[in-house]
Amino acid sequence: MTQAVPRLDGQVVLAVFAHPDDESLACGGTLATLAAAGAHVVVMCASHGERGSDIGPVRNDALGLERAVEMRAAVAALGIAELRLLSHPDGELRWAAVTDFNADILLFLRRHPHASVITFGEDGLYWHADHIGVYERVLTAVLSLGSEAPPLYFVTMPTGVMPEVVHAAKARGWLPPRKGFWSLVPESFGLHAKPHTITIDVRAFVPQKLAAILAHRSQMGADHPFSNLAEADARRWLGTEFFRRADIPGRPGTVLEQLCT
Repeated sequence: MTQAVPRLDGQVVLAVFAHPDDESLACGGTLATLAAAGAHVVVMCASHGERGSDIGPVRNDALGLERAVEMRAAVAALGIAELRLLSHPDGELRWAAVTDFNADILLFLRRHPHASVITFGEDGLYWHADHIGVYERVLTAVLSLGSEAPPLYFVTMPTGVMPEVVHAAKARGWLPPRKGFWSLVPESFGLHAKPHTITIDVRAFVPQKLAAILAHRSQMGADHPFSNLAEADARRWLGTEFFRRADIPGRPGTVLEQLCT
């Protein structure tokens, strides 16, 4: 059984990611849980994901516009209050517009001094350079606030979770494509990641999480591991999310700890 979710009215949570779909795949269940509990959840996405084609890292502004529409549908499915979709260059988030991106994050945190922050850890889930760039920008902004730094949480994935998802999909007849996100080696997810310290049961919000994932149609492709997924399997493979709280000085806060199983 899932546990009762405490009320979080008045809490502000900023979730910062690199591309449309990161929010749903990484921690869509937690974001939906927070929103349902009354928190004001804001997703800040650094880019439109205009290089997210399976033909290679070629800029495609039409794709970026398509992904923006998909992301609005995804955050609506999760019940998220606010989306800030930025236009920093996809594929270059570690190097391009560094000052501007840092300012975007810092300005929000100064306007919402009691916010908590969720983003990628130092491994970017699977060593994606843009994800690592987001981690670097967020950490820099948070640390610059000194004793007023907000609680910072890194979304992570234990080694073995993604291989199990892929194995279950293959058992249903699914075959990984040659290109695109689903062609990634599943063992790369969580490889060398620091251990998680927070486990959140999001089984009650798996339908919303799955709807948000599927809203990103341009990235899911015609076939993916979640196609034809039985409800019980969906809750099993998508129903737990993992985080690690940053060990930095700053303000106390327990927004995710209150959801911890």
